[in-house]
Amino acid sequence: MNNYYDVIVVGAGHAGCEAAAAAANLGSRTLLITMNMDAIAQMSCNPAMGGVAKGQIVREIDALGGYSGIVSDKSAIQFKMLNRSKGPAMWSPRTQNDRMLFSKEWRLMLENTKNLFFWQDMVVELIIENKKCVGVKTQIGVEFKAKSVILTNGTFLNGLIHIGEKQFGGGRAGARPSTGITEQLVSLGFESGRMKTGTPPRVDGRTLDFNKMEEQPGDENPSKFSFLSSSVRLTKQKSCYITYTNNNVHEILQTGFEKSPMFSGRIQGLGPRYCPSIEDKIVRFSERDRHQLFVEPEGWNTVEIYLNGFSTSLPEDVQYKAMRLIPGFENALMFRPGYAIEYDFFQPTQLKNTLETKLIDNLYFAGQINGTTGYEEAAGQGLMAGINAFLKIKEKEAFVLNRNEAYIGVLIDDLINKGTTEPYRMFTSRAEYRILLRQDNADVRLTEKGFNLGLASKLRMKMVEEKKQHIEKIIKHFEEVSILPKEVNSYLEQQNSSPLKQKVKAISVVIRPNIAIKELSFCSNKLQEEVSKHSVEILESAEILMKYEGYIKREKEVADKISRLDDIKIHNTIDYTKLGSLSAEAVDKLTKIKPSTIGQASRISGVSPSDISILMVHMGR
Repeated sequence: MNNYYDVIVVGAGHAGCEAAAAAANLGSRTLLITMNMDAIAQMSCNPAMGGVAKGQIVREIDALGGYSGIVSDKSAIQFKMLNRSKGPAMWSPRTQNDRMLFSKEWRLMLENTKNLFFWQDMVVELIIENKKCVGVKTQIGVEFKAKSVILTNGTFLNGLIHIGEKQFGGGRAGARPSTGITEQLVSLGFESGRMKTGTPPRVDGRTLDFNKMEEQPGDENPSKFSFLSSSVRLTKQKSCYITYTNNNVHEILQTGFEKSPMFSGRIQGLGPRYCPSIEDKIVRFSERDRHQLFVEPEGWNTVEIYLNGFSTSLPEDVQYKAMRLIPGFENALMFRPGYAIEYDFFQPTQLKNTLETKLIDNLYFAGQINGTTGYEEAAGQGLMAGINAFLKIKEKEAFVLNRNEAYIGVLIDDLINKGTTEPYRMFTSRAEYRILLRQDNADVRLTEKGFNLGLASKLRMKMVEEKKQHIEKIIKHFEEVSILPKEVNSYLEQQNSSPLKQKVKAISVVIRPNIAIKELSFCSNKLQEEVSKHSVEILESAEILMKYEGYIKREKEVADKISRLDDIKIHNTIDYTKLGSLSAEAVDKLTKIKPSTIGQASRISGVSPSDISILMVHMGR
């Protein structure tokens, strides 16, 4: 045993895995401590990665040199690009995954990561010296020293599982809770709270009648998450299915409400607003006579089914009776019931924009400990914490992503400036620059940053440069090639687009609504000759840049203006109580959060534009 490391990561969920991989790949001697080596990167809830805005985060992690995209591709059983009917800012990749294969692939990748070591044990105490975290103590009494510690405890901190009137300690089904850390952090002055999340029953797929459900196949031409050419697309896929609850289901569920821990007050923590339990849906949307359920396979070689949309903490007998009234589930058998879990979190306003805590140096928080929900949000935070823990050890400048650079930047900025009272989930609507933060250009936005850090490989950088060249070549070709009315009018009429009356440049046609670059190219040999040389992804990116050039340009201009405020640094010694013209709320919020820039200060809830003007005057601007 070697008991000294550069970085110690506590917890091997999605945040912990990305944090450990990032720190180790950058060169830090890293120790990953987990309570169970067989549950690394466990998909505790649904067996899927990505989705609306979450898929963009997975692509961003991959572009920077993280592992989530690669592992998702290796374990995918279905791929879908969501929101295709909307604009490209909304397109969001999602994979259905093999739960066991996902965990296995993560462990293999971590075990093959240089500088990364493992220890199976529970961390019960942090070693703090002179307001610096210098290590951890485990349940069996081992002490590990480190220059930085990253806590990624997920739902394990004093985790409490609820099924009806039954409750027992656990970080998830079949796992013990983690104790000791919350109490120590609170004694050091940290503000903690309780949150709640839930999961649905797992069902035996052999007992279901899929003929009574709507089949949901994957994309006909599936894409993938990782930008690496070594990450392959699916050649076969498993279907998901859709079914619905009904009034009979709702009536049975209501018979268990008096024993519901959520309605009886036994659960104190707030649950995720955008992923409510089935009993919560019935109460909040009482006017609806049915709710959609997604029937999701758990993997290639298992009959286990995840009933997405039926999350519940009702008594198991009520769950069972209600479930059997769902179309296709008349003979269903459970593997295990759904349950709710309560756990401790810490207000993220107690963090710097690097995810280092303000109270204790060299201590970082990432994932659900910060009040977020979702694998992808956790993984993005873990990556950033791992990078910044390494940079601080090396006395290098911190790595922070701005809101106009990445969804990860939006996520962290929201957390540290606004805090959260309920599990935070990322949506495209949270990003004011979402036309810039598309899933197709995550590599163009971020790979150079990852390469400069030493995290993204030379191969990734080469691929990005080639991608840019290909896109520029396509756009230039469409700007130069002319098309005649007789070549294109038949296609335009099919798309309900006005016919041409004279020869025009191809770009003036492709920017029209409903006109697709590939279909348009079939009308002209000159276009087809160039288009046939490029992949679907390259063509899509080129088409987006041509169609949305004006919007992209305007959004960049706005982002540039706003980002100038982030260049104005605020000294951490400023005493806001001495600026008499500031509002009382602004003094309170600015003192508590201690923003590092004027831009950050302007995004704090309760700090008005006039407060920002006063700050600017005080700073001589």
